[in-house]
Amino acid sequence: MPQSNIRRFLKHGVLPQLRVFEASARLKSFARAAEELHLAQPTVSVQIKKLSQTVGCPLFEQVGKRIYLTAAGQSVYAGCSDVFGALSSLEERLAEMRGLDSGHLQFAVTSTAKYFAPRLLGAFIQRYPGVVTSLQVHNRSTLIERLRNNEDDLYMFADPPDQEEVMVQAILSNPLVVLAHSDHPLAGERGIALARLANEPFLIREPGSGTRMVTLKLFEQHGLTPKIRMELSTNEAIREAILTGLGISILSRYTLGLEPEQSKLVCLDVEGFPLESHWHFVYPVGKHMSVAARAFMDFTRVEAKNLALNGFAPHPH
Repeated sequence: MPQSNIRRFLKHGVLPQLRVFEASARLKSFARAAEELHLAQPTVSVQIKKLSQTVGCPLFEQVGKRIYLTAAGQSVYAGCSDVFGALSSLEERLAEMRGLDSGHLQFAVTSTAKYFAPRLLGAFIQRYPGVVTSLQVHNRSTLIERLRNNEDDLYMFADPPDQEEVMVQAILSNPLVVLAHSDHPLAGERGIALARLANEPFLIREPGSGTRMVTLKLFEQHGLTPKIRMELSTNEAIREAILTGLGISILSRYTLGLEPEQSKLVCLDVEGFPLESHWHFVYPVGKHMSVAARAFMDFTRVEAKNLALNGFAPHPH
């Protein structure tokens, strides 16, 4: 028989009530919770009222147009994490017993991998159609923060963080190249010295980007400073800036996309390039890897190289 002090929570409907309460508390809005959960706002209000009655205390107070958690609400909100975490762990254990007929994989990658990661996940889903997957794409600093908070099942970095409490596994080559418009004056030259690039208008990612960090470190090692014309927040924005003649940039080879020969972008033949780099799987030390995450890692080790070779054309020359 369950402990007598939790009987009030064993009533029918408490879990859906907690789900509605957690969303309302996290979003600080009944309307936004209703939108996220695809419920009518009156339904959200009813669920919150029922949970308050079950708990025996008000969970929210409204001041003006804003809602705030009461002391009891703060305790229930903290408990939601424990309850949902326990149920998630239980589901993972049951999924292992069922095999990969079901399960969930939340995969987070750097923006460099945004062309390749969907192809990789797509091939994985074809093999394991019962697994529900989601993909998060962020710059390096945001990805490190998500890793620190253990928000996802698995992470892919081009330049993994230097932290003691993480596991890092190299999975695929990710060469960095110098990209320019096909009619750039240096496009036909060979063996271009890095010092010549320092005189070119340079396009670079925003602070927090792994590619930016590698680029600035490279110039610094050679006693050079690039002439930064513009900082941009996405690789796509840099591509467009290159195509409009605003400058050159150092980016992942895979930034060229699936059909580089049609993009009017070329890789300049610069001494020391392409720079050797790899994509890595990263996850916290001690993390309990779900069956889906382990299967995805195993699948990637075997299939990633073939998918990359088949998905991207050779370097343009």
